[in-house]
Amino acid sequence: MYLIKILILFAIFVLCSFIGKIIAGKFKSRLEELKELKNSLNIFKTKIKFTYSPIPEIFDEIGKNSSKNVGKIFTSAKEKMKNKTAGEAWKESIESTNSNLNDDDKKTLQMLSKMLGEADLDGQVGQIDITLNFLEKQIQNAEEEKNKNAKLYSKLGTIIGLAIVIMLF
Repeated sequence: MYLIKILILFAIFVLCSFIGKIIAGKFKSRLEELKELKNSLNIFKTKIKFTYSPIPEIFDEIGKNSSKNVGKIFTSAKEKMKNKTAGEAWKESIESTNSNLNDDDKKTLQMLSKMLGEADLDGQVGQIDITLNFLEKQIQNAEEEKNKNAKLYSKLGTIIGLAIVIMLF
């Protein structure tokens, strides 16, 4: 009976530590997604500026070459462009894709939808540049949050697990 109690307490400790690490990992994942989105938008800007490829083709290529969540955004936008304008498709794909981005990140990315596919080449490139500038600020904020909160949540999970074990022991 005593051995079962020790095993349960150990499981509680490990579970709490694991939950803390998962929460801490979300800060890191958000930062990585923002950086990848920035790189993807730079690729988009370059391709739209120099290759004159249609937006759905560019989105398809970026979607295939990007990681899971970022790739889903571009692939989803490409699929939605069959029935909607490029701006509407981009906005809806940002909203519907399950990612680690927060609301401010999504609003920043949705700014691109204003002129996507609607303006001339210079207008679209200008809007991408504006979005990239705002995205850079979001990356800086995500970096600060990660540095401040990732260790906190990781250690907090371990401490809470230890406190529960001590109280139940």
